Amino acid sequence: QRRRLAEKANQSGFARTPSAKVIARLMTSARDGLVKSEAILVAAIEASVPELVAARKAIGDFQSMIRSRSAAKLDDWLAIAKGSLIGSFASGVEKDQTAVRNAIVSPWSNGQTEGQLTRLKLIKRQMYGRPKLDLLQARVVGA
Repeated sequence: QRRRLAEKANQSGFARTPSAKVIARLMTSARDGLVKSEAILVAAIEASVPELVAARKAIGDFQSMIRSRSAAKLDDWLAIAKGSLIGSFASGVEKDQTAVRNAIVSPWSNGQTEGQLTRLKLIKRQMYGRPKLDLLQARVVGA
């Protein structure tokens, strides 16, 4: 029902310019998951701003490089990405190239640690203003 309503609302054309956040989501999501109106919007954006197509391809190449754990293409990717809209991201990757290369190749991940820290910070923020460390400990252990 949501898709039908979205298609019905957007049949009259472009009512307003989408935000940068919406454009970024549309450009990075898979084409198969887009609604008809969103696919039309992506096609219009790609036709009017060809730099976004190159940036989208560079982002997809970086994602596939990480998923396939092949750091051999990193130097070629950096050369291509520096000239696109994601040049600032590419220069950040280049500054710490050895760490990025090791992160791609290494089987180790600190995702579990980061997840636990995020959970602990969320509980701490929810308890803001409530004193006592024993209450925090009970929430962390009990959650």
